[in-house]
Amino acid sequence: MLKLAGGAVTVLVLVLLSGVFVVVVVPGVVPLVLVGSRGGPSPSPVAVTPSPSQEPGPSPRPSPSPVSRTADLNKLAADLTSIAAAGGVKASVSLGELGGKTPVALWSLNGNLAWPASSTYKLPVLMAEAQGIASGTLHGSDKLCYREADYEAGWFDDYAPGVCFTRNVLAQRVGLRSDNTAGHMLVRYLGGASAVNAFAQSMGATQSTFYVPNTTTSSDLALMWISEAYGVGGGATAQQWLYPLITGTSYERGIPAGTPKGPVVHKVGVRTLGLNDAALVVNGPQGAYVLAICSTAPDSVAGWQIVARLANRVWQFEASRPA
Repeated sequence: MLKLAGGAVTVLVLVLLSGVFVVVVVPGVVPLVLVGSRGGPSPSPVAVTPSPSQEPGPSPRPSPSPVSRTADLNKLAADLTSIAAAGGVKASVSLGELGGKTPVALWSLNGNLAWPASSTYKLPVLMAEAQGIASGTLHGSDKLCYREADYEAGWFDDYAPGVCFTRNVLAQRVGLRSDNTAGHMLVRYLGGASAVNAFAQSMGATQSTFYVPNTTTSSDLALMWISEAYGVGGGATAQQWLYPLITGTSYERGIPAGTPKGPVVHKVGVRTLGLNDAALVVNGPQGAYVLAICSTAPDSVAGWQIVARLANRVWQFEASRPA
């Protein structure tokens, strides 16, 4: 399970830069706890008086000044905007850093803009499955049976009324191939649209309605990944089940193609003249990070290339972070 980087102590800085939302974590105070924090009473302070025989200690060193990343974030926003404009597309990009020094908890360019979720609705579905597996309420060997209402054209043609599949098989079809019918079957057995949407909200996706009317934002996709990476969706047990399902998929031309070092754990959503890609980059240059991109696309080839270029610029940004 991914853990917060380096016991960095922090302060939150909120910056609004013409559509850019930034929450920066800077050395100096208590780190941001995203979800599921546990609080307790603070211990009472105890006064300590040195005895007369004690020698005075050395003067305390001043705390280092927080590293400002505002200029770098401004440059990132300008470059991402330029890449999208050059490709003739509109794009939203959201970034959350999980490791390294002075991590950005959440930064976004047009992160609250609503987009069709497309098949990224399958990301909270798989996360909910993983949480159920981790808790023992669901099992990979459970048999789930097909109904005609589940059908939507996709990768597989072996569905027929009364035919059953294990939960693991359906999850593999959804994760690696983004199969639509398997996705509908998992949704039905989870409890339908309301259950999927409620789970997504519990993971931080408060602006999305994934399963009818099928909308999301890049920031919601990033927040779900951040919550999952910090163990909110079932911890290491859930991650061990989930991550192989969405690594090395049939859709690697977006964020993975622009990310020099894997693995990239991600889920895409593809539609006519548009696509989404929501990813956990496990081995970033300065630690793991989450990246979500939603965009229009001039065509099915150029769209992936633009997302890959956006992802590569984020990788470069990560590589130049303060060490």
